[in-house]
Amino acid sequence: MRERTVWEFCDDRGQVSTAGRPPSRVLAYVQAGATLWDHGIRPSGIFGSGHDDPTVPDAAKTGSLPLDGVAYAGAGAALDVDTLLSGEPDLVVAVSYGGGQVYGLDPEKAKHLEGHVPVVVIDVGQARTLTEIGDRFAELARSLGAEEPAAATQELDAARGRLRALTSGPDRTRVLALSPAGQEQAHLARPRMWPELRVLAELGVGLVEPADGPGANWSTVGWDRAASLRPAVVLADIRAHATALDELRSDGPWASVAGSVRVVPWNPEPVCSARAHARFLALVADALEA
Repeated sequence: MRERTVWEFCDDRGQVSTAGRPPSRVLAYVQAGATLWDHGIRPSGIFGSGHDDPTVPDAAKTGSLPLDGVAYAGAGAALDVDTLLSGEPDLVVAVSYGGGQVYGLDPEKAKHLEGHVPVVVIDVGQARTLTEIGDRFAELARSLGAEEPAAATQELDAARGRLRALTSGPDRTRVLALSPAGQEQAHLARPRMWPELRVLAELGVGLVEPADGPGANWSTVGWDRAASLRPAVVLADIRAHATALDELRSDGPWASVAGSVRVVPWNPEPVCSARAHARFLALVADALEA
C-alpha cells in the first residue's frame, strides 16, 4: 500500500519533497541549520563546504546553534554519502547560489544522496533579497511544525528603525565590507551582490563601492588600495578561512588606518533569521554611533 503523504514542500528548484509524516531528523548545510535553529528546529546534524574544516564546524557560521548534540558530518572532499546518511536523517536541507546546484556537495554526491533521502534546496544567491531568503526558511520551518518567535521580528523592526535614524543626515560614515586574504591583499565586497549588504544600503548606510574591474562579487586589491579608501567602519569577514585583521603586519599599509577604524564582524553566509539579522544591524549601528 502506498504511504499517505502528510508532509510536502516545494523547494527553490521546483522539486517537491514528500513524506508520510513531517521529518524530524534534519541534516542541514551549516548556514541552513543555524537558520532553522532560530525558527525552532533543532537539526540532528550539519555539514560544511569546501572552505570549511572537515572535522570542526566554522563557529562564524553556526549562529546560535548549540553544537553539543548536533553532529558534524564534515565538509568538502571528506564528505561522502555514507557519512551524510550515517545519522539516519529523514530530510536534508541544503542551499544553492543559483541554478539549483547543491552548495558544498559535488553534483554526483548530491544526486546519490537524493536517491536515499528527500533534499530541500533553498536559494540564498544574489538574485534574492534577504527578506525573500528568510521567508523561504520560515515557510520550511512552518511545514516542519515550528516558527520563529514574534519577538524576533519586533527586534528586527527596532534595529532597522535605529539604523535609519542614524543614517538620516547628509554625512554618511564610510563603511567598507571586506574579506582579508593574507598579508598582501583583501577581497572588497561589491555591496549590490550581497543580500545582507543591500539591506544596509537601503537603510542608508554609506557602503563603499569598489572600482569596476574583475570579480563579480569581490574586487581583489592590495592592502594599500583598501587603506586608501579610508573607511571609518569595516565589516570584516570572520569565517575561518579569512585572515583575521589583527594578524596583519603592524608595518603594512593597513596599519596606517587600522587604529581609527571600527570593526564589525561579518559572516558573508549569514544566518537568515530575523533574530540574527537584528543582531547584525545592531552591531553596525553600534559602530556608527561610536
